[in-house]
Amino acid sequence: MTVSYTLKVANARFGGFSKLLFKWKGSIYKLLYKELILFISLYTILSLTYRCLLTEEQRRLYEKVALYCNRSTDLIPMSFVLGFYVTLIVNRWWGQYTSIPLPDQLMCVVSSNVHGGDERGRILRRTLIRYANLSSVLILRSVSTRVLKRFPTMEHVVEAGFMTQDELKKFESLHSDFNKYWIPCVWFTNLAAQARRDGRVRDDVALRLLMDELNNYRAKCSMLFHYDWISIPLVYTQVVTIAVYSFFAFCLIGRQFLDPKQKYKDHDLDMYIPIFTLLQFFFYSGWLKVAEQIINPFGEDDDDFETNKLIDRNLQVSLLSVDDMYQNLPPTTKDKYWNESTALPPYTNATVAETLKPSFLGSTFDMRMSDDLDQSQQVNAIPNTPKIHTPLLNRFLAAAASPAISLKNFGRSERFHHLLHFRGENLPSPNPNSSYSDQDPESVGRIEEEDTEDEKESQASEPMTPHIHLKVPHRLEASEQQKKRESSKVSPLTIIVKEPSNESLNIEHAA
Repeated sequence: MTVSYTLKVANARFGGFSKLLFKWKGSIYKLLYKELILFISLYTILSLTYRCLLTEEQRRLYEKVALYCNRSTDLIPMSFVLGFYVTLIVNRWWGQYTSIPLPDQLMCVVSSNVHGGDERGRILRRTLIRYANLSSVLILRSVSTRVLKRFPTMEHVVEAGFMTQDELKKFESLHSDFNKYWIPCVWFTNLAAQARRDGRVRDDVALRLLMDELNNYRAKCSMLFHYDWISIPLVYTQVVTIAVYSFFAFCLIGRQFLDPKQKYKDHDLDMYIPIFTLLQFFFYSGWLKVAEQIINPFGEDDDDFETNKLIDRNLQVSLLSVDDMYQNLPPTTKDKYWNESTALPPYTNATVAETLKPSFLGSTFDMRMSDDLDQSQQVNAIPNTPKIHTPLLNRFLAAAASPAISLKNFGRSERFHHLLHFRGENLPSPNPNSSYSDQDPESVGRIEEEDTEDEKESQASEPMTPHIHLKVPHRLEASEQQKKRESSKVSPLTIIVKEPSNESLNIEHAA
């Protein structure tokens, strides 16, 4: 029987897994104790031979061989080879479990779409679901040793009630060199089509639903067959096995404790018992044993699938669903929370503390805003908000017009002189050592764009030219003394970009 310990690890606690170390059934000790005893025995024999039976010259030769074997063990990539192999085996093991055919979905469809409360309707439903169970029994006989021991011949299948004598004769009369687990599925489809013609299946949609569920069921049976047929390549299994066995064969010689008087590197102590080598054997060989146990979960190991129990469960549940439960419904009444807007089932004393926990609404619901600024206050976004430039850009604009400013029609060099008019005298020097550097370095520039009526009129014939004012005002937050000092030194620079008049544009076009 499969070893289940889920309840014992339901809650994580101190030393939670330690209680699992003393179980024997399904444990690594049960799988590995024979190999471990063999390894310890061989190691002991070689150790006694080295210490008691070899001459001095033979000991020196054995020590050289031991040092060489110890260095060579690092060349075998045990962790990589075993890790990848066991990962592949575990994925295959879980895929085989999910491929076991279960009739739960199919029996619900049969019970709801094959109608008839008379004996004929009952026979149809029970026969359909029996064909599905027969198909799973036939495929499990082909892949599971437990099921084959339970049903060694087809006569045992008939005696178990999965098949009648007439069906057995029809089954054996169909000759095929391949597995015939699919024959009951074909019987299912033909019987469902007959039920549709007789009106037991009332429409084609219900028949299609029956066919779809049966195909899903048959696909799982087919997948089990292919898992059993197509194994992991034998060469990979051989490589992993040879790697493990050769590694510990070299460890038998290379991990011997040598004479400390010879002063070999890392051989200063004589411990007699190689504790870490034994742990390494336990881990690596145990890893290989895990793969050996689950590579075919349809055997008779402790943790293999309980296929016989699955067969019993599937037949019992499916027949109960399509027969006794057909149109056998409890009376429909108002539920307990009929007059309540919010349903809250009661708690026991053991779980009443859970009612004190708040409901989870999302991770951002726990976020708090800063206290110094009310960030939750809504404000209206103002379009065409003046952009703030850095002091370096202000100085650059004060010195000359920047070609990096992207404005409409600035690409035409002929109109550039008509668009820019500078107001102000004695332009300051961009040199930081000049008198202009005494101004507030955080002065900002403001760009205002205005469209004139002439621009709207000439939009169809000429690209729109904006009316732009470039101003460099003083810092608004400066003190009165700073304002006086700044006004006494340099007058502010104002750059006004005006739209050219119609006369200037006509002269330019004429030119």
